[in-house]
Amino acid sequence: MGTQAGVLPTFTSLDELTRLVTRRRCLYVRWSRGPERDLTAVSSTDDLTGVKLPGLSAGSLDVEDWWGERPVDIWVARKLYDYCHLPRLKDERTRPWLLHGHEAARGPDNEPLVRDVEPLGWIADSVIAQASRIVTAQPGRWGPLDRDPAG
Repeated sequence: MGTQAGVLPTFTSLDELTRLVTRRRCLYVRWSRGPERDLTAVSSTDDLTGVKLPGLSAGSLDVEDWWGERPVDIWVARKLYDYCHLPRLKDERTRPWLLHGHEAARGPDNEPLVRDVEPLGWIADSVIAQASRIVTAQPGRWGPLDRDPAG
């Protein structure tokens, strides 16, 4: 695992994260209690069925070709914003962290299931707040992928 999960650096700006996304592929954001806990299990579990999945569920930060010349910071902001509701729904200790890995399969929500995970750093709350501001300032209507009907 290279860096010990307990001493991971923290990404404190969206610009810093965006620069990394433009230089490196196979980057993912995972919302959980952290790599130290996740890497002992090395897999996620489907909440509906309890089935153990062949990797950790994560969101890809790789910019798709169809995005074209649009600003990468908006791409990254949107990808961070998609799951910002998880601390409220799952566990208040849930935090976003950046990892490098390889997609092994797709999960029940078509999310990447990642193996060979290398934790790269925590993502600060201030970055998530900045991402939220960027996304909500866009002209279209968009919200986090919150499936809670009460949320």
